[in-house]
Amino acid sequence: MTRTAAERPVRLVSLSHVNDPAVTPIFPGDPEFVIAPAATVAVDGYFLNDVHQGEHTGTHWGAPGHFEPGGRLADDLDLDDLFRPAVVVDVREPAAADPDYAISVDDLLAAEHRHGRFPHEAAVLGWTGWSRRWGTPGYPNRDPAGVAHQPGFSLEAAEWLLEQGVLGQRGALGTDTFGPDRGVDRHYPVSTLLYHERRISLENLTNLERLPPTGAWVLVGGPINRRGSGSPASIFGVLPAD
Repeated sequence: MTRTAAERPVRLVSLSHVNDPAVTPIFPGDPEFVIAPAATVAVDGYFLNDVHQGEHTGTHWGAPGHFEPGGRLADDLDLDDLFRPAVVVDVREPAAADPDYAISVDDLLAAEHRHGRFPHEAAVLGWTGWSRRWGTPGYPNRDPAGVAHQPGFSLEAAEWLLEQGVLGQRGALGTDTFGPDRGVDRHYPVSTLLYHERRISLENLTNLERLPPTGAWVLVGGPINRRGSGSPASIFGVLPAD
């Protein structure tokens, strides 16, 4: 018997931006993003697009081998790596005041105090409010020297999450920005640590306001390329049905 929407045990929230070359910001140095018709109904009897993009275009996930020599690549991951309990850390207020804001251990402790202990092996998502800038120059937020100004996790916060077991063996860091590092941290210390510890990153997320601080899960999709460094992704929040 088919269940009605009200009878389903869970509901889904999309955490992915629509991939659109007209508005999707491209990280400097990444391949150009192009979508062009390869076939049309009028000429070929069917419609098909030809898509050219990097593995880290738009909302995406990164595998450890993206930075770590010998690290796990897309086809080395287990399905459990891509389905994790979610923790949302709301830092919109300080990030609005300081685009270089670093999510601190104090922010994490305050979130635990308000919402309870973080689950182990979680996807910890920094909610900076940056996704509202998507498709504008304010998203990369580059200064005249070309340096991006986006909030991210501090290295100390990432180390604390590892030490406390929150990231466990299969956890992830996620943000609604280009990545878990601040834009001004051009040596990517958080990403380097994360990938060295064999965890994944979830990047350019949106709709984090539709997740509770704890109690939801994150489901990560996308093509699994042979020896891939990650993948453009459909990422979903999985919530208990109301």
